[in-house]
Amino acid sequence: MPSVPPDDAPALHVEKLDVTYGRALSALRSVSLDVPHGAVVALLGANGAGKTTLLRAVSGTLRLHRGAITAGGVRYGDTVLDGRDPVTAVRAGVVQVPEGRRVFAGLTVDENLRAGGLGLNRRAPAQVREARDRVLALFPRLGERTRQAAGLLSGGEQQMLAIGRALMAAPRLLLLDEPSLGLAPMMVDRIAEVVREINAGGTAVLLVEQNAGMALSLAERAHVLEVGEVRLSGDAAELARTDAVRRLYLGETADGAGGLDGRGAA
Repeated sequence: MPSVPPDDAPALHVEKLDVTYGRALSALRSVSLDVPHGAVVALLGANGAGKTTLLRAVSGTLRLHRGAITAGGVRYGDTVLDGRDPVTAVRAGVVQVPEGRRVFAGLTVDENLRAGGLGLNRRAPAQVREARDRVLALFPRLGERTRQAAGLLSGGEQQMLAIGRALMAAPRLLLLDEPSLGLAPMMVDRIAEVVREINAGGTAVLLVEQNAGMALSLAERAHVLEVGEVRLSGDAAELARTDAVRRLYLGETADGAGGLDGRGAA
């Protein structure tokens, strides 16, 4: 199992992080943020703001996309993550669910889940079975489709599977990239419930989400990224009341139309 960070340290500490793609494209500039133990922290911002890049820098997948950290650092507890590979992050307890679900379409639901628990934490078979049982308890619909090819699932079911596969690694910090993207409102509500349940079990969550209403309703703290820089940070409920966030991310007009119900987001 991953080592437990000291009680007085954040679960995740990102300090003055700079990221570039290739030789010229600057994606993040001096980004700093913390994710406390057991917290949900939301990242808001328009497309291209750098949200996914930040998750990649934390999870160790940045180099797979030809990106590089050029300054600053990322640490989970006492484990340095910047410049390390994804296996290091997973073994430290940090697991990412990428945008677009990206399940293994030709494998069954059960095979996808087993792939998520393949020896990364050197757990005993009994522990892997327990993790699988917890996932299927969280997502009963997957339990009804364990032998079905993942590519034949609905979009919402595939998102459940992508999250379930990540949970097989027993993360202490889950990185979620646009989990509600392309889903019907009822399924968006179910994904929000799932995030709450995962967090209630003690797992911290760093949530990237265009559906700002949903994200802010789930999070304790939030950060707004604009063109690779953190422009706003603070208590999620307080940010939801600011004029800029209400106008740009919650779809509210000057008279307050719209609202923090997950359906007025930009």
